[in-house]
Amino acid sequence: MRDFAISALREPPFPTGRHAATEQVADESVEWARAFGLVDSSQRVHRLLLADAAGLAGRACQDGSVDGLRLLTDLISWLFVMDDACDEDGLGADPVRLGPAISTLLDVLDRCGDPDVVPPAVGPLGDALHDLCRRARLHGHPGLLLRFVSQMREYLLALLWEAGNRERRRVPEMAEYVQLRRHIGGVHPCLTLTDLASTRPSGPTQRADPGLVALDLLAVDLVCWCNDLFSYGKESRADPDAHNLVTVIAQDGAADEVTALRAVANRFNQGLATYLDAEEALLAEGDDGMRHALTARRNWVRATYDWSVVAARYA
Repeated sequence: MRDFAISALREPPFPTGRHAATEQVADESVEWARAFGLVDSSQRVHRLLLADAAGLAGRACQDGSVDGLRLLTDLISWLFVMDDACDEDGLGADPVRLGPAISTLLDVLDRCGDPDVVPPAVGPLGDALHDLCRRARLHGHPGLLLRFVSQMREYLLALLWEAGNRERRRVPEMAEYVQLRRHIGGVHPCLTLTDLASTRPSGPTQRADPGLVALDLLAVDLVCWCNDLFSYGKESRADPDAHNLVTVIAQDGAADEVTALRAVANRFNQGLATYLDAEEALLAEGDDGMRHALTARRNWVRATYDWSVVAARYA
């Protein structure tokens, strides 16, 4: 599947890069996951190491602060652990089990990382999530903190939609999948923490710009569709009805697997062309703040592609 994805996808025409502190942060993030009990066995530690959260974060956040890179890496590690719990450990196929877990995590988010409020004992995922919110709060950008909390809430609620589909062996329709995939992918909160790590985080004016809002959706879609294509081989072996754009297109258009794979690649390539046109228009009209915001988004598209090419997670 990796060979097909590499041959079929247009390589994003953006510069490659990697944060100088990537290796340092990689070690620290694994220890963070251990300390919070997110990984409690050698097998789970190995699985997290293979995921290479720091490799993805370092490519996406190439020149931000080291603290910001570490926070982003820890978030990606948290998302990988949550994803594995849902996809590989069975939590995500049972809404009755998942619902109470999501409820406790939403309670953590409601506290917005307030260091003066001691959260209840909610287990490793909840404790680690509170730590992420607490550290995001310390950066002193309340607007970005609230944005991050809101996006994490949307991610968690979308997991319940996914669990309901899995319980019923239901493949969603195209429009429904594209919309909810944006939230299940966890890309929005990652973009927010990338902005937070920047020496010049985007301000309210840039974030409210309709052009940047539209470009954000394009970037998130490109990240998710790239992920779907690279991960399809592994996911289809584990679960033929996995939430993946290939499966959705195959059902929606009554297409065979090869046709659906090509359709996903074409969708990505067309989306990338649209993205480049939209970015060019914003660059022509934007200020330095807009240019910094656009750099973060193009870095995420490029980082996802480069990381996916070598990711052992999808082997």
